[in-house]
Amino acid sequence: QAKKAVAVALRNRWRRQQLPEDMREEISPKNILMVGPTGVGKTEVARRLAKLCEAPFIKVEATKFTEVGFHGRDVDQIIKDLVAVGISDTKRKMKEEESAEKMHFIEGRILDALIGKVSDICREHFAELLALGALDNATIRIEVKPLPPKQPKHNIGAFIIQSTKPRTPRFKYMTVKEAIEYMKNEDSEHISSEDIAVQAVKSVEQNGIVFIDEIDKVCSTKERKTFEGASEGVQRDLLPLIEGTVINTKHGDVDTSKILFIASGAFYATKPNDLLPELQGRLPVRVTLEGLCEKEMHQILTEPECNLLLQQKELLKCDGINLTFDTDAVTEIAKLAVDLNRTVENIGARRLHTIIEKITEKTSYECEPGDVRITKEDVTKSVA
Repeated sequence: QAKKAVAVALRNRWRRQQLPEDMREEISPKNILMVGPTGVGKTEVARRLAKLCEAPFIKVEATKFTEVGFHGRDVDQIIKDLVAVGISDTKRKMKEEESAEKMHFIEGRILDALIGKVSDICREHFAELLALGALDNATIRIEVKPLPPKQPKHNIGAFIIQSTKPRTPRFKYMTVKEAIEYMKNEDSEHISSEDIAVQAVKSVEQNGIVFIDEIDKVCSTKERKTFEGASEGVQRDLLPLIEGTVINTKHGDVDTSKILFIASGAFYATKPNDLLPELQGRLPVRVTLEGLCEKEMHQILTEPECNLLLQQKELLKCDGINLTFDTDAVTEIAKLAVDLNRTVENIGARRLHTIIEKITEKTSYECEPGDVRITKEDVTKSVA
């Protein structure tokens, strides 16, 4: 249900961009409130989908902010941090685009430094090897930027004269792989920081996603009102931010009206209805996530591309340990995770980390190369 809500919100964002401009400005995103216990994947759902659509994404905790006038961080800092993420993402994308366009030129410089002037057939052969990465460790000598002249402490005139003199070329030895990265960075330095900022602000305004966690920690029940700086005052400060306002940052003004806000909380001691009515109205889509069952725990262990079991296997493989899990052992891990969450404390999928570390603790410590097989009995014995 949570995946559907976030997926629909992102799809509606794409649909809005296909509309005429006058209609587009009237449509705002439907912000989401996720309610569910810890460890069920509230943050992960938003983060994964934001990564898929390459949108600027930031996760913040509501408890880290205080009401305006109290000592602490104001909620405006959320947008400033999101813009910083947008700047980083935009710069990376522009560098990748520039690198893709100039890769042919970079390969030519690498081949010139590697083999010099040779026949076309030989050059094509080395170009194929370069594309395959077979020459990454080869050492070449390339021309790098000359060092800037040192400024004298007292004689400014001498420094000006020295600056106007032509600088002698400077060469450096490095591997082919390092040279390619150096040339990519060298070519991207001419990108204007102002252009990056303009594109980043536009990306944040149209595609930004803010995930506000622990929203339940800044609300109180009707019977027990609090007057702390990190309580209902934070909710009041969040109202204009979520509704849509203009935040001034060092990279320019940012309009928050089209940014998608996703709030989440466990709501153990409180209920969603204890939030300010105005804030509830600004989070119209409410999604409830239930605790994880044994089947879902098993899916988390086995279905993701880089699942927890595969991560553990690859870590131990660095020490020459070939780790394997029996099918019934994996089932037992999922069953124990659910049982412990029910009887001790419900920490959701994070319980799997605890169990797997407990099972592989001895193997990880002794680091004896060889085959290690984890059976159902080993799981039961380790967690008993």
